This record gives sequence, structure tokens and C-alpha cells, in this order.
Amino acid sequence: MYGYHNRFLYVDLTRQTWEVKSFSVEMLSQYIGGAGLGAKILFDSTDAATDPLGPDNLLCLMTGPITGTKITGTGRHSAVFKSPLTGGWGEASVGGTWGRELKKAGYDGVVMTGRAPKPCYLWLYDDRIEFRDAAAVWGKDTYETDELLRKETHSQAVVSCIGPTGEKLALIAGIFTDGIEGRTAARCGVGAVQGSKNLKAVVVRGTGMTPVFDAEGLDQSLKTFLPDFVGKTGGLKNFGTAGLVLGCEQTGDFPIKNWQLGKWEEGAAKISGPVMKETINKKNYYCAGCVVGCGRHVRVDEGPFAPVWGGGPEYESLGLIGGSCLIDNLEAIAKANELCNRYGLDSIEVGNGIAMAMEAYEKGLLSEEKAGCKLEWGNCEAAIAMLHQMGANTGFGAVLNQGLVRAAKEIGGDAEKFAIHVKGVSLPAHDPRAYTSIALGYATSPRGACHLQAFSHAYERALSAPDIGIEAPLERFTAVGKANMVMKLQNVMALFDSLCICKFDIFGNVGLTVLTNWYNLVTGVMVTPEEMYTAGERIFTLKRQYNIRCGMTASDDTLPERILREARGSGGAAENLPNLAAMLPEYYELRGWDQAGKPREELLERLDLL
Repeated sequence: MYGYHNRFLYVDLTRQTWEVKSFSVEMLSQYIGGAGLGAKILFDSTDAATDPLGPDNLLCLMTGPITGTKITGTGRHSAVFKSPLTGGWGEASVGGTWGRELKKAGYDGVVMTGRAPKPCYLWLYDDRIEFRDAAAVWGKDTYETDELLRKETHSQAVVSCIGPTGEKLALIAGIFTDGIEGRTAARCGVGAVQGSKNLKAVVVRGTGMTPVFDAEGLDQSLKTFLPDFVGKTGGLKNFGTAGLVLGCEQTGDFPIKNWQLGKWEEGAAKISGPVMKETINKKNYYCAGCVVGCGRHVRVDEGPFAPVWGGGPEYESLGLIGGSCLIDNLEAIAKANELCNRYGLDSIEVGNGIAMAMEAYEKGLLSEEKAGCKLEWGNCEAAIAMLHQMGANTGFGAVLNQGLVRAAKEIGGDAEKFAIHVKGVSLPAHDPRAYTSIALGYATSPRGACHLQAFSHAYERALSAPDIGIEAPLERFTAVGKANMVMKLQNVMALFDSLCICKFDIFGNVGLTVLTNWYNLVTGVMVTPEEMYTAGERIFTLKRQYNIRCGMTASDDTLPERILREARGSGGAAENLPNLAAMLPEYYELRGWDQAGKPREELLERLDLL
């Protein structure tokens, strides 16, 4: 098969040894690459008894068959592991340039197990593989680590590393690439998994290229496709994901005061994409091979939060460190975002954690003495102070570092009622009360709350997908048709994560048919869209099977009571509550699962998962 080198680097960190493995054409066709192939590898190698922070857990860093080609949005790679935050399926996707560089070095993925006897990093330069001492960068933040390791290896190398919080096994730590641009594989505690292996970084430099079956045909496809694509994604180029802030606040999709309020017009206006563009944004950042450039490179040189430079806050940080904490100071949010990047923290978990702590402070469950600061709503300085605690793993920050579930138990009282999470993973900055399909997507997402496992709200707002039967956007407040829509989109989005292509491409009309065409042109396999769809269904189902193996049940397919029972009372989704109870049984039936949420034997047989 073209598209693959069919070289997967298996690394034993305990023994400091490695070997290169290949997979059959059948396995590559069934699981594609990225998160899909990672799911198969993880399923075959770990189980319920595997300690997520033990040496037997795997950390798989996987590219896809179209990584490193001319296809736009293919600078991504996926991290796959057993999650220490949930105890089940763990997955984190990241853009930037590291995935392309790994492919250029001649590898489709790196699968790591064991625990190094002392802090180390892995240096890959084409066929050269070295275990190197990381003593000089252990304890350093991600920006410093990137700079030092590129000096130590190659000026054009790409560094994928953890910060101090990953080293200290903070369960909300991520893995960061591309230095000060702060591209982040953040969710599910992936940074803690890497830290548990005494692995500071994987540094890569490659000089090869991805083999393409029909390069001329691919060029012609892109030449025809890209002009319209560029026009449709212009908003992302102009404002990045920060451009979503105003629209999401207006529709009731924006998190406000720890998911309590429905309206925050003046605050949202102060931290919006246009304001960022006019003030702190200095240039766009482009992931490898991307024509959109939705990343923001920001700079703050003066004022109480200076200096700030590098990757700017995305929509999620603006929503959760901003709206959910009632912080309307853009420079303060930019500083908080930079601290998340430097310390190596998931900004979604950070924003939700600080918002929960602010509510606990307001309700008298958390004292100033215990918090170490006055955690009042909108208090920029207190949020920054708490972030420094989290980065240093000291004080109450060391509690918040362990995620919402553990922090709420430590706070006590009613804190668990306002720990807004699914399966232990806190909600991203999209409210299911604004788009009903999100409720079902969050509840059934294998990695916990995730709007991107289905990306369904985009198809309640503006998009259609005729090639999977979504002829027009569905009305957002109804439960009718949402089970079918979410199921189909989850299967297609599983393909995006396995091909390792950016899901923002959906705004440029990239769907199942286009993905299948590009996959065929690159690999030469020549599958039908129906066969590709079945591969996505297989991948999603295998993730479900992994969670079942780890002890999760249908009772975990739920949402916080605040989301299910408390109307926001104002804004664009003032009174809507998602009817999850109506959608779940239909979803299970359409999926071929029983009402206990377990895939039936006939489904597993059809998908070759028995």
C-alpha cells in the first residue's frame, strides 16, 4: 500500500530497546491509521488490570496514511493510551508539524511501553534512533524544552514534550509540540502517561516523503477542490477559532459562570476574535500543509500580564478560562493560556477546574486560606495565581491538577454537583442546552465529554452531509433525528481521527466521499465510501468495547444534572433542556447495541471484531 511506510517503531523504555514492526494490508485497511490503528494496538495489548500510570500502559503516537501529503489539514497526529483520568479509552489529537516530521523520518507511528530508569528523551533522525539523557530539561517548561532540545539535536527538528505538570503526573497534563506555538494533545491525561514513563520528549527530524499512489490525480483533485474550500474557510483564517465567541454566546452555546448563565454579551465582546485581531494578534500560525492558518500568534508587551508571546488562546480557552470564570480581560486570558502551554496543562480542564473552585469559593466550600487566593468570579489575578499553583503542583493547585472528580471530592459538600464532566473528562466550551445533539455526543463519546467525536452541532447550525443522509441542518432544540445523525457523524469523525486530517475541513465540504477519494488516490486501495464508513463504524465500536472491558456501563452515558435539569434562563437557549433519555435508547438500537449499551454479537461479527 502507498501512503504508509508500514514501519511502526516499538520502543521499550525500560530496556532502552526498540524494533520496527509492520502490519498486514488487511489490518491497515480495517483500521486506517491514527486513532483507529491505535485503538487496535491498545485493545490487543492492555486491559482492565493495566495501570494507566504503570509501565504496561502504552503511549501510541500515530500518523495516518495521508499525513505528509499535499492534502490540506494533514499536519495532525493522534495519541492513544489508557486514560488515567477516566480509567478507559484515552485519545488526544494535535495539529502542528510533528506528525508530518515523523512521517518524513520514515515511521507511521511510535508505540512506547515501559518506564525509563531515569528521565530521557527519544531522538529520531531518519534511521537514527537514540535514547538521550533528559536531566538538563527535566523540570523545564515546554517552551524552554523545545528550544534546548532543538539546539541539542537539529535546528529543524520538531519536539513533542511534556511540561513540569506531566513529570509530576498531573492528570490534566498534555503533550505539546511546535514550541511557543503551543500545539496541544491535551485531553484524558496523556501528559501524565508520558510523564509516568520518565519520557520528557520525542524529538524528530526527517528528510523523506510520503509515497503517493496517484500523485498526478491527487494534484488535480486538490486543484479543483481548493478554491471553493479556501472561500468557505475564510472566517477561520481571519479570526481563528476565537471568531466563534460572539456567535456561540448569542446562540447560548457559550459556557458562562460554570455553566450557570445564558447571556454575557459585554464580556464576550471584549474577548472576541475581532478584538483579538485588532489588539494582541500578530500573525497566523499554519499547521503542516494547511491553507487555512487558524492558529493565532499573539504578543503582549505591556501591562500587568506582560510578557505574553506565542500561540494565542483558542475558542476553548476563551470560553472556559474566560466565560466560565467571568474573566473578560483578553490579555489575562492570553497569559493564562501561555501558562497552560508552558506548564503543560489542558486549558479545558484548567478553565473548568478554576470555575468549579470559584463556585465553591462563592458558596463557602473553599476558603481563601485553602485556595491561597481570593477565587472570586472574574478575578484575573486569582486565576493566574491558581495556575501557578497548578504548574508548581503546590497548594490547592495540586488538587485541581487531578481533575474535576477528584477535586470535587476533596472540596466536599455539594461540589460534585457543579463538577461539570462526563466520565471524568470536563466539558469543552459547547453547551448541550444550545444544541441537543451535543448531549448525546458527550454522553456516548468514548473518551468522555468531547464535541469533536461527532462535531454534530455544526450540522444543526449550517452544514449538511448528503453522502451519509444528512440532507439539511436539523433543528437544534429537538431530539428527533439526532440519534441517527450523531451515530453517522461519529463514524465519519472516527475516519478523520484515523486518517489524521483536521476536522475543520468539514467547513470546506470535506466529508465521506471526499475523504474516500483522497484515501484511494494516496493509497491505491480503491475502496468505496460505504467500505470507508464501515471502517469508521468498526473503529468507533472498538473504542466502546475497550471501555466496556475497563468496566464502563450504560450508566456512564450521562450528563451532569446542571446540564440536564437546569435551564439557563436567558440568552439564545434560555429554556431548552436536552432530552437525553429519549435519544439514548434509539441511539443504542441504531448502533446495534443492546439497551445495556453493549454491542451485540451480530454487530461484532459483521465488523470482524469477535
